[in-house]
Parts: sequence; C-alpha cells; structure tokens
Amino acid sequence: PMGSERMEMRKRQMSTTQETSGAAQAPHSTGNRGSNACCFCWCCCCSCSCLTVRNQDEERARRASDELQGEGIPNCEESPAPTLEEVNAWAQSFDKLMLTPAGRNAFREFLRTEFSEENMLFWMACEELKQESNKSVIEEKARLIYEDYISILSPKEVSLDSRVREVINRNMLEPSQHTFDDAQLQIYTLMHRDSYPRFMNSTIYKDLLRSLSEKSIEA
Repeated sequence: PMGSERMEMRKRQMSTTQETSGAAQAPHSTGNRGSNACCFCWCCCCSCSCLTVRNQDEERARRASDELQGEGIPNCEESPAPTLEEVNAWAQSFDKLMLTPAGRNAFREFLRTEFSEENMLFWMACEELKQESNKSVIEEKARLIYEDYISILSPKEVSLDSRVREVINRNMLEPSQHTFDDAQLQIYTLMHRDSYPRFMNSTIYKDLLRSLSEKSIEA
C-alpha cells in the first residue's frame, strides 16, 4: 500500500510538473509567434518605409545636383550675333572687346576653357553694383560679391593684392556702388594683359572670325 501511495504521489507530481511546464512554455511559444509576427510586420513596414525615405532622399539629392550644375555656368548676356565688323574690332583693343555683350560672351567662353571665368563674372557683378541706388540692395549685393569673389574660402576667389584687399575690407564697413572699384580695375588689367592676347590667338576667336568671313563672302 505504501508503494502504491508513493507511485500515485509520483504520478501526480509528474503530471503537475508537466502541466506547469506546458503552461510556462505555452505563453512563451505564443509570445514567440507573436514576436515573430510583429517582428516580421515591423521589418516589412520598416523596410518599405526606409525604401520610401531613401528614394525621396535620392530624388532630392539628384534635383539639388541638377540645380547646382545648372548654376555652375551662369547664363551669358543676351545679345545679337556679332557682325564681322564687330569681331574685327575686338582685335583692335581690349576695350572694344569688353564694350559689347557679344564680345564679353565670346571672351567668357574662352576664360571658361582656362578656368578663370570668375574674373569676368566679378567684373560684371561690379558693373551691376554701380547701377544700384537703393542702399539696402547695394549692401546685399556688396556682401554677395565679397563672399563670391573676395573671400579666401570661395572657389571663385579672384586674384588681388593685399593693398586692394585692405581697401575692400575698409569699404565693406559702409558698402557703396564703388566698394570694389580698385579691385575691378585690377582684374580688368589682369584680363587685358594676361588673357586677352591668348584669346586673340585662340580657336574660339579664329573660328568665329572665319565663320563670319565665309558668310560675308557667300552673301
């Protein structure tokens, strides 16, 4: 009888242990299924969301790149096509070349091949500044010119000596239409002495001259 009772007690203990173990495992198993399901859904949602955000970021970056490339080469001045007489006149003096938009455009095209287009852009910006009369507009344009062409951190910085830079820094305390006059003259002289002779011997000028000459003969 004692053995039977012991056996019975053992059976009950084993049954209770199995039930307890099963009860403990069941929520765990259910939890795992729920966790996996949630994890799966979360991963899918996250993946889709991440792809959407990434695609949007790539699209914004592409557009920004396109805009920067578009701004990299500013539009040339509007002007009628030059005549043969005008192009011949450019060879007479640098002043005559710089006097017309067509001459400046052709010269800018050449400067671009020499990676010195900023000289012309700076000169043109100074000319535009001189036309302003509104004080706030003058101050804003002067600041932009300084940041674009004078600042040593700018990729479009023009080459100026220390004396001219000191003059500009003093003038920037109270910007006016003539803040950059000394610098503009120095860059104009640099283009005249350094770039202009090479432009006259360039294929850009010679091809334009030949094309207009041929059209003149045909006419």
